[in-house]
Parts: sequence; structure tokens; C-alpha cells
Amino acid sequence: MAIMVDKNSRIMVQGITGRAGAFHAKRMIEYGTNIVGGTSPGKGGQTVEGRPVFDTVNECVRETGADISVIFLPAAFVKEAAIAGIRAGLKTVVVIPEHIPIHDMLLVRKEAVAHGCTVIGGNTAGIITPGEANLGIMPDIAFKPGRVGTVSRSGSITYYIANTLTDAGYGETTCVGLGGDPILGSTFDEILAKFEADEKTKAVVLTGEIGGVYEERACEQISHMSTPVIAMIGGIFAPPGKRMGHAGAIVEGKMGTAKEKLDALAEAGAHPAKTFLDIPNILKKLGV
Repeated sequence: MAIMVDKNSRIMVQGITGRAGAFHAKRMIEYGTNIVGGTSPGKGGQTVEGRPVFDTVNECVRETGADISVIFLPAAFVKEAAIAGIRAGLKTVVVIPEHIPIHDMLLVRKEAVAHGCTVIGGNTAGIITPGEANLGIMPDIAFKPGRVGTVSRSGSITYYIANTLTDAGYGETTCVGLGGDPILGSTFDEILAKFEADEKTKAVVLTGEIGGVYEERACEQISHMSTPVIAMIGGIFAPPGKRMGHAGAIVEGKMGTAKEKLDALAEAGAHPAKTFLDIPNILKKLGV
């Protein structure tokens, strides 16, 4: 079992004829992801990697039965593309581009909630269910089917954690990249709830970073989860005043520091990890 995406998901790529869209569509198809088509206004009737291209999302959904989309478009076009997908009835929309205007993402989030759609990103590496589907830009070499789920704001940290779990023999159920932009389509607590409902996921690794309050928002969800959560915060060893990479990594006074976040998550019942190698040791102690 997996959350959000599996081998039966029907994936469309918005922006499939662009350089990034075509390149990653090929990668995803080679992995075994069920890409059924894509969109590129004005280029309907063409094909990319043997998959049909449509002018609109509605056409693609109607003709292919697509239920998930991955967006590879410039940030300025994401709002229109994401809302088109949401209103077409897609159950999940994955926004790969970064620096989506804040007001645009607020509108996307509002539409997603109103239509029961899950939006991941912006500035996400995507979602992967190892051995079944890879949506986005994640390097599949790091992932292996297993029993631990992961959710992180950072793509690179997602890869390192998956590699750590794979090397330790645990593997992963699904790995979700929330994204690094200030306003995100989904929050940690919402993804944790999906993992809690997944019988195959025996533990979850949550990795946040300095800045914002997305990690603290997960505390209430963690406090009543039966699935154990391991929490790690990127930047725990960064010196004060150090500039981090993501647009959302903004600290104001003590609010948003790595220590404050880790302490709050631990108080809610999460098992704190300060390094990658702490993770398999904690899992072993938990008997996962």
C-alpha cells in the first residue's frame, strides 16, 4: 500500500512539451510511472514519448482518465495550471517549480481545499512510491520499497534519508516532498494523517527546516498518532544568523529556530533525531 500515488495512478504532465517537462516525463516513464498524457496549449495532437498532448487539462482528463498531474511550467503560469487541474477533478497536483508568487499559492490552496484536491509544492522534488511511481525530479537510485514513510521540505534531505533507510534495510512506502516555498499546498499534519491511515507504513520520518511554523503545526497530529514519528530539523547545527537556501527558511527571533521546532515536536511525542544515522537507531529501538 502507498499514499497519494501508486502503480495504478494515471499521471498527466502539465508542460510536457517544454524542456524540463519532456526530460522528466521520459525519466518518469522509464521508472515505470503510468504517464498517460500531458498538456501544452496550442500543441494538442502532438506526442511526447508516445504519450498524447492536449491543449487543455479538461481534454486530457476526459480522454485519458488522468487523476494526478505534475506541473513543469514557469512560476508565473502555475496558478492557472494548478487551478485548471483542481477544477478538472484531479485528486493530486504536484507543483515542481519554485518561487510561486505568494498570492497565487494562497488562491491555489483555497481552490484545493474547496475541491478536495491535495496540492504538493511549490518548489518540491515531488513524490515517489518506490517500485511503483516517481512524480517529479527525485533520483530513483536512493529509494527502495519498504515500510517507512518520509515527508520533508527539502528534496536533497529526502534523498539522504531514503538512502539511509535503504542502506539500513528499511526501505520506504512513500516519500513526499512538501516543498521549500513560503506558502505550500499541503502541510506536514495533512501528510502525516495520510501515513497514519496507511497500514503498510510502520513509522514516519518528518524532516523540517528553520523558519516558518509548518513543523509546529504538525504537533497536534503527532500527539494522537499510533504510527511513530521521527523528527529531524535541518539547520540544527547552523550558527545563528546563517542564511539557509529555501525561500521559506526565515527566522524571526527565537521563532522558527531548529531547536525550538525539535523541542516542540519532541514534546508532542515525536522521536528527535539530530543526524541521519540517528534514524535507523531510533527505528531499531522502536522495533519497526
